[in-house]
Amino acid sequence: MDLGKYLARIGFTGPAEPSLEVMRTLHTCHLLSVPFEDLTVHSGGRVQLDLPLLYDKIVNHRRGGFCYENNSLFRWLLTELGFQVNILSGQVKNRFTGCYGPPFDHFILLVELEGRRWLCDVGFGVSGFSVPLSLDTEDPQEQGHRVYRIRKDLEMHFVEWQEEENRGIDGDWKEIYKFTLKRRSKEDFTEMCQYHQTSPSSIFFCKSLCTVLRPGGRLTYIGHRLITTTFPTEENGHVVETITELKDEEIPGVLKEKFGIVLKSTLIAKDEKITPPLITY
Repeated sequence: MDLGKYLARIGFTGPAEPSLEVMRTLHTCHLLSVPFEDLTVHSGGRVQLDLPLLYDKIVNHRRGGFCYENNSLFRWLLTELGFQVNILSGQVKNRFTGCYGPPFDHFILLVELEGRRWLCDVGFGVSGFSVPLSLDTEDPQEQGHRVYRIRKDLEMHFVEWQEEENRGIDGDWKEIYKFTLKRRSKEDFTEMCQYHQTSPSSIFFCKSLCTVLRPGGRLTYIGHRLITTTFPTEENGHVVETITELKDEEIPGVLKEKFGIVLKSTLIAKDEKITPPLITY
C-alpha cells in the first residue's frame, strides 16, 4: 500500500500535511476521482473489507466502492498523513422508501483537528457533501449552490440539506442520514456490509449504480440509464439533468469511457424496487 500512488490516484499534488486545507482538498479530490459504486455486487463478486484488497481495487484497478470501502481506505490515508480519525456509524434515510437503514448502515469518519471536529464522507452518492462538514455548529454550511447543516437532537446528529437549493436557514431541510458520536471499529460493520449485498431492502442489492462528482456537475449510472447532471452557473441558475437510456451491450463501454471502470466479469444491470425494511429505525 503506497501512499504516493494513492495520492496520485486521486489527483492530489502538493505537501500532504495534517492541516484543514489539505483535508478539504483530499476530500474533494477523492470524490472527483473515486466513484461511489456497487458494481462488484452485480458482476459476480463479493465486497471484502481487508485494507490491502480495498487498496488493490481502488488504487491499482481504479475502481470505486460503497461507504465501507471508500471511507475505510480514506481513513487509512488520513491516518498515514497524521490526522486523528475515528469511525462513526450512520443510518441513511433511503430516498426511495423514506425509511432509515439499520445501525451500521453507513460508515463515516470523524476527524479532530486543531481543537475542532469535522465529518468526512467520501462514500456517499448524489446528495453527498464535497468538503468536510463542521461538527461544532448547527448553522447552515454552504457548498457551491448547495447548503448543508448538522442538526443535533439529544445524542443523535442529523445531516440535512435543501436538495439543489439554498433558501437560507428557513428553507426546506431534508434529512440525509443520522449518526451518533460513539466511536466504532471497522469490524462492527461486517454484518451490514453483507446485508447490503443480499437484502432486498438495500439500494446496493436492488440497483447497479456508479456515480462520481465532476467539476460543475455529476455523472451517474443506474440500471439502464446514464444521468448527466450540470450544476447551476451564472448563465443558467438551475440544475440540468440529461438522461440517456442504455442497452446491455452499451453499458461496459459507458463504464470504461465515463468512469474509467473495466470489470473483470459481466455486469448484470439491475434497477428493481427497494422493499421497505420490516423494522422502523
